[in-house]
Amino acid sequence: MRVLVTRPAHSATRTAQRLRDMGHEPLLLPLRQPLHDSDAAADALATTSGAIAVTSAEAIRVLSALGEQLHPHLARPLFAVGETTAEEARSLGFRSVASSQGNGGDLADLVAARGADGLLYLAGWPRAETFESGLRELGIRFSVAECYRMQPIVPGSAEIEAIFSRSGPDAILFYSRQTAEDFFRVRELRSAVPEHSEIRLFCLSEAVAEGVPAALRKNVVISPMPDEKSLLSLL
Repeated sequence: MRVLVTRPAHSATRTAQRLRDMGHEPLLLPLRQPLHDSDAAADALATTSGAIAVTSAEAIRVLSALGEQLHPHLARPLFAVGETTAEEARSLGFRSVASSQGNGGDLADLVAARGADGLLYLAGWPRAETFESGLRELGIRFSVAECYRMQPIVPGSAEIEAIFSRSGPDAILFYSRQTAEDFFRVRELRSAVPEHSEIRLFCLSEAVAEGVPAALRKNVVISPMPDEKSLLSLL
């Protein structure tokens, strides 16, 4: 199966290898690229002392650039959405890492269950408000430091034609609502997936699927859990 991956390049490379291992042919079309602000992360760490929360592995990549500045903070508890992000945090040296298997709301419940308060949320932009809303509802005090932005990338006509000029992909993977919206906002990409198309659109969650035009919802397949292992198992 030819599978189009719309993740940022760093993550897409690993996804492509997983797809090859499964016998599929990956096609890469990154629609967002991260812009890191390591100074914002360093300042936030220096002015707080409690637990840390991340909802994306991109925040861990920002921290990886801090080098020795990060060392005094590696003993702080860290909460993450998904075991993959948790493993990246452990690899960076964090010694007390807990992960939720659902969305930001599930992570907020985990934070509450562990009794954490005065939390530092290392966030990106744009982002869903699920985690922050959950923390507020649970009465947990927290601060937010935006340490990366996901900048849109508009692919060129030649790049799009190279992917869709032959038989085109059999499936497209969407990991965020923003990326799905980015995809269908590009005229050439929207035209490449007409309403009668049989291309299956695999979405990480119900929220991601909301970025797909209503006319193509019949093509959507939603992962049973919001993690890549579950998503790829549907192929």
